[in-house]
Amino acid sequence: MEKLVITGKTPLKGEVTISGAKNAAVAILPATLLINGKCRIENLPNISDVRSYCDILKEIGAKIEWVSENEITIDTTKIDSNKIPIDTTRKFRASYYLLGALLGRCKSAQIGVPGGCNLGPRPIDQHIKSFEALGATVDVSNGNITAKTKKLKGTSIYMDIVSVGATINAMLAAVLADGITTIDNAAKEPHIVDVANFLNTMGADIRGAGTDIIKVRGVKELKGGSTYSVVPDQIEAGTFMIAAIASKGDVIIKNCITKHLESIIAKIEEVGGNVDANGDHLRVWYTKRTHKANIKTLPYPGFPTDLQAQMGVLLSISEGTSYINESIWESRFQYTQELIKMGAKITVQGKSAVFEGINELVAAPVYASDLRAGAALIIAGIIAKGKTEIYNLNHIDRGYENIEEKFRKLGAKIERVEE
Repeated sequence: MEKLVITGKTPLKGEVTISGAKNAAVAILPATLLINGKCRIENLPNISDVRSYCDILKEIGAKIEWVSENEITIDTTKIDSNKIPIDTTRKFRASYYLLGALLGRCKSAQIGVPGGCNLGPRPIDQHIKSFEALGATVDVSNGNITAKTKKLKGTSIYMDIVSVGATINAMLAAVLADGITTIDNAAKEPHIVDVANFLNTMGADIRGAGTDIIKVRGVKELKGGSTYSVVPDQIEAGTFMIAAIASKGDVIIKNCITKHLESIIAKIEEVGGNVDANGDHLRVWYTKRTHKANIKTLPYPGFPTDLQAQMGVLLSISEGTSYINESIWESRFQYTQELIKMGAKITVQGKSAVFEGINELVAAPVYASDLRAGAALIIAGIIAKGKTEIYNLNHIDRGYENIEEKFRKLGAKIERVEE
């Protein structure tokens, strides 16, 4: 079993370069199934979710070549299967994008029920609703989701709730459909825009991504032959920003889009931190004790749920009483039990938590319950007194590339060891 061992009370200083966005990459990879040809993807984060997706695509006939650690060429000309078994899809949540992509390409698809982090109920009813509106029949039984149609036809789709996954899946299915598809109450996250930009680069006609209404004019084929670079990871950037403030450090964060970070910048400044934006990089620093803040997670451009746990670590050592309301996922406060082991004073009631700031955290053995909880516990270990051990690293590896190396270059005393 691997674990991270962190010796704490280290202010982070230096520069860190942000990788490509995990949430964009795991949607762009299945989107390549809609292409009749070859393309090149750059700035691809080398993480376990991406490698798992590449393995799936190769199993069904795609040819993938790693040009470098963060760049691939992929040829999906000869796809020979539209069925993905559950032992593959249960590894990560984003495997559901295979439904929209294969349905668009093959007019039928069967995948095992997706897995991923345990954040509470995560229904796919809005995905199914979108496929059915486009003319498909969908069946969920025996651990599989099957969708099929004779022809996909453009239509109007209204999302009952703002859903990133359903918005992307609807786009994927509509790209090669006959006519125009309108997706109303669409999610607006940066990675949705990135997926739309990728598809448009390959010949799709998608307009309005990043707004409430997306219009997809169906085309006959996507030809490929182009190169696309994945957008920088907003959540990884936010993770290092929060770590810089929590550790009373001074960090320059390179390869980021500051527009995507406005809600994070606002909260960092609210607790007393300093942020200086300059083109594609930020300087984040603070040397005093931070103070309380209230946070409510919301769809973009609101404060992202994927940074809630990291911010919770910062609030646990901030002066005063802070409140977090988690409006997206029901079980996203599991990490607080690990912080309590480290001395934090946190009370959770349902989807809300109260953080009574203490002077410092104290090291303890802790377990990552999900991807972002794992990142939060790394920050906790860096700022805690003593030597912290973090287990369940498979969660962290799903979404952060070389995370211990990046923290080590900032001065953190962190190493991965076999127990």
